[in-house]
Amino acid sequence: MKARLALTLALASLWHRRGVLALVSLTLTLSVTLLLGVQYLRSDIRQAFTSTVSGTDLIVGARSGPINLLLYSVFHIGDATNNIRWSTVEELARDPRIDWLVPLSLGDSYEGFRVVGTDPSFAAHFRYGRDQALQLAEGHWFSDTFDVVLGAEVARRKNHHSGDSVVLAHGGGSTSFMKHRDSPFRVSGVLAATGTPVDRAVYVSLQGLEAIHVGWESGVALPGRTLTPAQARQRDLTPSSVTAVLVGVERKVLTFQLQRAISQYRDEPLSAILPGIALSELWRLLGQFERILLYITGFVVITSLVGLMAVLLALQAQRRQEVAILRATGASPGLIASLYLIECVALTLVACVLALALGAAGLTLVGPWLLDNYGIRIGLRPLDSTEWLILASVPAAGLAVALIPALRAWSGSRHQGLGGSD
Repeated sequence: MKARLALTLALASLWHRRGVLALVSLTLTLSVTLLLGVQYLRSDIRQAFTSTVSGTDLIVGARSGPINLLLYSVFHIGDATNNIRWSTVEELARDPRIDWLVPLSLGDSYEGFRVVGTDPSFAAHFRYGRDQALQLAEGHWFSDTFDVVLGAEVARRKNHHSGDSVVLAHGGGSTSFMKHRDSPFRVSGVLAATGTPVDRAVYVSLQGLEAIHVGWESGVALPGRTLTPAQARQRDLTPSSVTAVLVGVERKVLTFQLQRAISQYRDEPLSAILPGIALSELWRLLGQFERILLYITGFVVITSLVGLMAVLLALQAQRRQEVAILRATGASPGLIASLYLIECVALTLVACVLALALGAAGLTLVGPWLLDNYGIRIGLRPLDSTEWLILASVPAAGLAVALIPALRAWSGSRHQGLGGSD
């Protein structure tokens, strides 16, 4: 009965002061939305980051550190220390422990986007996210030496569609004055958005990449040495080397054995890394910044709660008459103190509910835009245990903050009014 009375009085008090408290609730709602949003984005971005490549058991490249190999083969950042001979790739393909392999060759660029030479096995075996295969938004995979498939972000930014002509630039820099103008490529397809580095790459065949570099051995085009598209189609364009190889192992128990064998390969120095482990290590290095952002956001919520406490303390002077009437009608100091606790917890609960609704609406509206414009895949999903814990900590912190005005109200009301006891 007393609990129901306290709840009724607290809700009536909140409604009576709804003007001032609505502003406090709005501030708290925005800070909780920010805190929950940062944690939500941390979880999703980490999941997307660690799932940039899925289903690939090993990445093989020239001898180097695991993070460097991961960066240039998956994220197309930086350059390889060396290439892998094509004869080595063929020998790996004959290894009975290997189920499939995908050769990757890097080097050129298109308007600042990396060009990746590969073969049809890339479309067949490359996976991202939760074992999701690549899909084409339009067109088809390259079937001709001078076909090119564009990532979703490349096509969007350059406004390209199937059938368009593109000219690749020599070298991997963001700006190049040397272009393969004699060998233009035709866009055969555009990939659907994946939220991974695939969206920011241009894919051609290994033969196409080899063809445009005939006559460029010195770093510039030598007159009379370059090939026309017609000449290239009549020529054997088997590459002499590639940058890296993605490897799939059907019997997972053989993965470590194969990794050790590749790392000890005698014909040339190679490195074989487990992409999942390398991604986790890279995230550990980068994750310091997003943790700092979370701490700053948590401080914003604490500041909002302190503001709520200040408002409750300021309103105490205006509630003396109200407290006197309650004491005169028999309310105990404990009941009066509980009003502050209930009011503060109620405000934080309302802020949490509004934050959930605001966050869901924001993700629904912004999610497609983030994917289309920045390649970041963020969608609605149930909150995980950490996010529920953060959300539950807000009312708990509100209860702690309310103790100071509640104790003051309890102490003051003991000497005020005509009746009631602790």
